Amino acid sequence: MTMLKDPARKYRAFGQINLPDRQWPSKLIEKAPRWLSTDLRDGNQSIIDPMDAVKKRRFFDLLVEIGLKEIEIGFPSAGATEFDFISGLVKSGAIPNDVTVQVLTQSREDLIRTSFASLEGAHAAIVHLYNAVSPAWRDIVFRMSKDEVKAIAVAGAKVMRDEAAKYPGTNWHFQYSPETFSTAELDFSIEVCAAVMEVLAPTPEHPIILNLPATVEAATPNIYADQIEYFCRHLPGRESAVISLHTHNDRGTGVAAAELGLMAGADRVEGCLFGNGERTGNCCLVTMALNLYTQGVDPKLDFSDIDRVIETVEYCNAIPVHQRHPYGGELVYTAFSGSHQDAIKKGFEARETQNDESWRVPYLPIDPADLGRNYEAVIRVNSQSGKGGFAWVLEKDQGLKLPKKMQADFSKHVQAMADALGRELNAADIWDAFRKAYHVKIHPKHFQLVRYEESRAADGTRIFAGTIAVEGAEQSVSGRGNGLISSVMGTLREAFGVELEVIDYTEHALGAGTDARAAAYLECRTPDGRTLWGCGIDEDIATASVRAVLSAANAAVARTAAS
Repeated sequence: MTMLKDPARKYRAFGQINLPDRQWPSKLIEKAPRWLSTDLRDGNQSIIDPMDAVKKRRFFDLLVEIGLKEIEIGFPSAGATEFDFISGLVKSGAIPNDVTVQVLTQSREDLIRTSFASLEGAHAAIVHLYNAVSPAWRDIVFRMSKDEVKAIAVAGAKVMRDEAAKYPGTNWHFQYSPETFSTAELDFSIEVCAAVMEVLAPTPEHPIILNLPATVEAATPNIYADQIEYFCRHLPGRESAVISLHTHNDRGTGVAAAELGLMAGADRVEGCLFGNGERTGNCCLVTMALNLYTQGVDPKLDFSDIDRVIETVEYCNAIPVHQRHPYGGELVYTAFSGSHQDAIKKGFEARETQNDESWRVPYLPIDPADLGRNYEAVIRVNSQSGKGGFAWVLEKDQGLKLPKKMQADFSKHVQAMADALGRELNAADIWDAFRKAYHVKIHPKHFQLVRYEESRAADGTRIFAGTIAVEGAEQSVSGRGNGLISSVMGTLREAFGVELEVIDYTEHALGAGTDARAAAYLECRTPDGRTLWGCGIDEDIATASVRAVLSAANAAVARTAAS
């Protein structure tokens, strides 16, 4: 079977919501919602090999550490394994007093009783009741009328009310989900929720949680936002309800739907770390929280060590976090493209001179350091990279700040290495290419400085006198010039016949304090008009300058030998 030429024969577009005066498009999210992690329930039921008790406990502890205050810990009526974990977690004293755990149950009396029993002894807990209300479920799965479906919800609410009375030591909270809300008639969902509220009698001081799931994402996120705003406007007793969102990612917009749903009046978001969950997953709590963070809103969740969070999530779920996953992926702060690398490099340079903390670095929506990442992996070099990439790497790894024209000269060496290796170049690769290209800290090489002294002649000129090893054989040499560099140039010309003209010279320190090192860069021209570069690195700037001259001389000899 192939894709249909006319998909409208099989699939129907989701209609608009009658909400001509919608308000949500002009709203902003100005504070964090109430968060609920369903990693241990929706997330766990979606993985091939569900977590055992050890993994679930490790995941629970992580969620608490991150700052989750509401955690759905399981489905106690699913079996003894689930029940025992939930009951054991409660009895172990592992649940902090500021954390409320939640369990899920279908609207059946025996299952609801089991759910309450699993939470015996908890200081506070949420029992989450659900039943499907959409036409497809009523007609195909249940073969029930609207009244019969509503009756299921009402009956379950009554059992919840009565069971809570049996455990007065726990601060009980009730949550109801009209499952398949996103594909149900809005007015019917409101009718069912209102009937449940009538049984449970919530108040503004002790509200019910009404969770409105996009159980299967069926429309664009603006439609879901319209549904949420319509529901909030028309629900009787809205002040006694916390409106919660449970979006899935079937259309790839689970986070967007949750964000627009908050703008539309919701108070709470359910989801999983890195978007685990049934089918394409749940709303990613990491993405949504850090989206808020980048807009200046405290998300009330802490991802300061995101790599450790990823490590735990990957271990417990046995599912890798994709390298392109927002904020957490291995490559999301990495630029290979030359133009991107140059822009990022300039952004960091600009930050060094700005007077405030505002983050304005091109291509980086968040400072990786805020999440415990370093800057070493921000710019990485391959065959697609430009001079800004390797220049950044050399600066961060070796402290070298290459002149612009030297970057252009070195780029061909980097490109040749990348093409030859056919892989990404790491810092060691780039440093090795630099050393070989400019004869820096390598042995053997044609000219090698052994020692030298500098003095001033009676006429004011500078005298260079020293020992240079030529192909390993030491020679005593001397020369004079107007300065140190010109005196070394004169020595090379007189002793070895190497003729170079200095075009440009730059230098800088490589560190601070007594261990400071210096780097010197020399642009030279040969008698036939060709340009070559030298680089010298040493404890002091004068010796670095001498080494830069010899570096250029070595390049000249190597070029002559190659031709």
